[in-house]
Order: sequence, then C-alpha cells, then structure tokens
Amino acid sequence: VSIDFRLESVSLQLAGNTDNQQTRDIVTRPLGKTGIELPVVSMGVMNAENPAVLKASFEAGVRHFDTAAYYQAGKNEQMVGEVVKEMGIRKDVVIGTKIFTSNIRDFTPEDKIPETIYKLADQSLARLQMDYADILYIHSVKTPELAKSEPVIHAMQELKKQGKARHIGVTTHTTMDVVIDAALEAGVWEVIQTAINFTMSDYGELMTSIKNAAAQGVGIIAMKTQAGSDRRSQLDFGDRYSSKTIAQASLKWVLRNPHICTAIPGYTTFEHMQQDFDVASDLEYSADERALLGEADVKLGMGFCRQCNECLGTCPHGVDVPTLMRTHMYAARYANFPHARLTLGEIEPGQGLEACANCSECVARCQNFVDIAGKVTELQTMYT
Repeated sequence: VSIDFRLESVSLQLAGNTDNQQTRDIVTRPLGKTGIELPVVSMGVMNAENPAVLKASFEAGVRHFDTAAYYQAGKNEQMVGEVVKEMGIRKDVVIGTKIFTSNIRDFTPEDKIPETIYKLADQSLARLQMDYADILYIHSVKTPELAKSEPVIHAMQELKKQGKARHIGVTTHTTMDVVIDAALEAGVWEVIQTAINFTMSDYGELMTSIKNAAAQGVGIIAMKTQAGSDRRSQLDFGDRYSSKTIAQASLKWVLRNPHICTAIPGYTTFEHMQQDFDVASDLEYSADERALLGEADVKLGMGFCRQCNECLGTCPHGVDVPTLMRTHMYAARYANFPHARLTLGEIEPGQGLEACANCSECVARCQNFVDIAGKVTELQTMYT
C-alpha cells in the first residue's frame, strides 16, 4: 500500500553529557486531540528487565513508555515507576498502562465491573508510584461489545474525573478494524493502540479504520510493528538482509502512515534501542529496506498471525487457534515465557493444547499463510 506522508520534526535536545549536548531532528506528531505531542518512536517496555535501557532511552529522546500490570506480574510497572522517580522526569514523559480484559471477563455480576476497574487502576498506580497515568487502557479488546460496554466506559470516565487517568483508551490485537470502528461509535475513547505491520499491507479495512479514527481526533499508537518478533536474525532470510534492515524497514513502513502518532517497538538492549530510535529522525527507506518490503516471501516468512479469527471454523475441535498463535509469538519470538504461559491460561478449558492432542494431523488453516500446524507442534514441545 502506497501512503503519502508529511514529516513534522522538532529539534530535540538530548539529555546526557552537558559538555557535549547534541540535537537531532526528531519527527513528532500529535496524539489525536489529547494535546500530547510525541516522537514517532516510543518504547514498549513489556519484555525489558534492565532499568538502564529505559534511562538510556529517555536520554536518546524517547518520551513515551508503554507498560501494563500484566507484564512480568507487575514488575514491569514497578521498574518504570522506579526509573521515572529516580530520574525525576515524571512531567517529561507520557506513561501508558493497561487493565486487561481477562480480568474484566471474570467480573460477576456486571454491576461489579466499575469497582473492580477502580481497584486494578489503583494497584497499577501504586506499582508505578504515580498519582496518575497519562493513558489508561482497557487492554486486548476483542469484541465491539466490550468497546461499547457502559459499565466499563463509566468506570474509565470516572477515573479520568478523579485525575487518575489523563486520557483513556483501548488496545486491540483481534479483528482490529471491527474493534476500532466500535470504539469510535462509543465516542469516549481518546487513544487506540492497535497491532499493525507490513505483513498487513492488504488489510484495507484496518487502514480505513485507522484513518477514520485519526480524522475524528483519536490518537493511534501502533504495536506489533515488527511482525510479532523480538528481533529477527539474519538467519531468517539468509544473507540478503541484516536484522537491523529488517527491524528498521518494518518500523518505517508503519510510521510512514501519517494517521499513526507513534509506535511502541519492544526492545531490551541498547543496540536495539538505537536501531529503533534512529528511525525517528529518518523515515526514508534505504535501498535494502525498500527491496525487503517488496519481497512477498519475506512477508510469508514472518508468519505473523493478524488475529482475524478466520481459522476458527477450520478446526474440528473448536481450538482457540488465535490465542495459541499469540502464545507462540510470546514464547518463540519474544522468549517471554511467563507471558506466554499467562496467555495460554486465557484459553477456555477444552480449547487449548489438550484438544490438539486428539489430532494426528492439524487441519486448521490460515488464509494468510501462517503455519498453524508447525506453531502448534512447537507449543506442544514446550508445554506438553
């Protein structure tokens, strides 16, 4: 998909050695109507465990850090909070955190939803050592009904009134266009975080939904920008492309869409931090990056599951294939085994790997060329 884009840049003075201050032209964009302006590259903290990487990210120019209560069983929020407090940068950064739908699903009866959301929000703020989150999300929204849920909306608006959330939003990994459209109909969500990457270049409905959201003043933050991988090695595609080329080309493809404010690539090392944030000052493709994005077999090789749910009807045992594919991404690509185990635990009894044991050959099929059988086999090796 060819997208016209306009670059807006600012001269950002980097923190660090005061004897040798540097300036870089960083592309920034407004986050919808929130009044927040961000560099186009932010940090997804989910897999990071080294506080020094967060500190170096701020010094490099990152201003938005995305975390969640679910990440590392709360330790991720704690690390973010400790770094922000130690550096004294609370007013200089935008912190996003999330309340997971797996918690909301278990609320009974429905009238208990608000008080449970309040409790979860307070727990996140305590771990962050903050009075408020700049963006508080309902995370992993899978259905339009949840995006428009009155008890959920009431609770989130109340947290905003109380000053515990400056802005409220939803995130979605599943049937993203449907969820985004529903969120726009609800008319209350200020920020939407969505999965998007170059393997979805044919997903026209998603591109239209993102464009419509931006037109209505909703800020769009991109996740899964590098096709569900922590970092591709050169071995994935032979000697044709370096891991740096793959990572930067993937990120640029997303950020050349003018309707996206910023992306939150997940990184855990100083090298990968530099690779990603370098993109914030140059969205033009190199020759290698353009060549990579033009190769169909590269997209196929990524094997990214876009969570469209079309595979569900192809499994005779009703296995929750999309959630298994997300589990595989966290385990095999991110090497985040605790989060993979938690994701596996989201699956209803009888719809997980135990059901796959009944088949001698997997017949579930993906319309987008994901090797479901291969990924299920790898998961069985890991977990059964």
